[in-house]
Amino acid sequence: MSGSTRSLRIGPYRVDPAVVLAPMAGITNIAFRQLCREFGSSTSLYVCEMITARAVVERDAKTMHMISFADGEHPRSLQLYGVDPATMAEATKIVLGEGMADHIDTNWGCPVAKVTRKGGGAALPFKRKLFGNIIAATVAAAEPFKAPVTAKFRVGIDDEHHTYLDAGRIAETEGAQAIALHARTAAQRYSGQADWSRIRRLKETVTTIPVLGNGDIFTAGDVVRMIEETGCDGVVVGRGCLGRPWLFGELEAALRGKPIPEPPTLGKVAAILRRHATLLIEHDGPHKAMRDLRKHMAWYFMGFPLGGDLRRAFAMVESLAELDDLIGQLDHDAPFPEEATGPRGRQGSPGKVTLPEGWLNDPDDASVPHGADLMHSGG
Repeated sequence: MSGSTRSLRIGPYRVDPAVVLAPMAGITNIAFRQLCREFGSSTSLYVCEMITARAVVERDAKTMHMISFADGEHPRSLQLYGVDPATMAEATKIVLGEGMADHIDTNWGCPVAKVTRKGGGAALPFKRKLFGNIIAATVAAAEPFKAPVTAKFRVGIDDEHHTYLDAGRIAETEGAQAIALHARTAAQRYSGQADWSRIRRLKETVTTIPVLGNGDIFTAGDVVRMIEETGCDGVVVGRGCLGRPWLFGELEAALRGKPIPEPPTLGKVAAILRRHATLLIEHDGPHKAMRDLRKHMAWYFMGFPLGGDLRRAFAMVESLAELDDLIGQLDHDAPFPEEATGPRGRQGSPGKVTLPEGWLNDPDDASVPHGADLMHSGG
């Protein structure tokens, strides 16, 4: 593997190795990002969960709390979601002007019906002029702060409406400093297989900025294979690291040509889970932290022989003391199960994408869709 595939530059920042933690709503908060950084390289990129631009402009208290970064977390990478060039520009000025972040990613991948039915998320790149206007406005707002702007999008709305090549060319033209492709359509949601040939096609089309691949990175072998098959400049890891923050150490080893670390025993997984709990408590306090931790339990213990009662107890845990008690009941020597290296997280089934009435009539309509920036979700 050539040296150029092991690191990349996004604006002034060197990403080494070229691995990015995908922004995931409700997942990639300060605690989970810190955990991933502890296993991976401090010079890879770990993106904060998606933030709605309108909520930043309105100074929503919950949203502002979500924009939190650990000491030493650099560059601080934030994903903004919006549908209005003016709102995205204003949110960018606030975030960068007040020193909250160093890099702005933009979200065009969300396939959720409540987002696409308003013209947001994965629906928006179909409107080429509007998409270009948003990228251009965000880049212009970021320029005085020397902060790079990037874009993450999907193959398209469905198999009849692919938008990724246009989106890549437009983002490149309007000043984005890297792009990332989740190699599924919005209609696929998270089902089936990602079509990595689309990443290769995008890389052949967009030649002046880095192109990153996203979709079905579950093992160290996957990252090497994606780069070799597509020629992409780096990888974006989403669901594959759920309950497996140590995956970033495995990916780093693979990209540096080093031996892949042994997977953790159940006892080591439990220690990582407890570390996750303490980091969450530092950020959100014990009540919210333990409630948030519950959704991670099935991912951490995937494939391990826990038994139904113990598994249910972990999923309902209410305090750190209770978590410690449950951890004490585990077989700490149980080896990591081979089947736990595969797909995890939401998969669902493919379906028709819900769009605003007449959305597909005119791809060059630059009018801003009404009410789409009220939604909070990731993609």
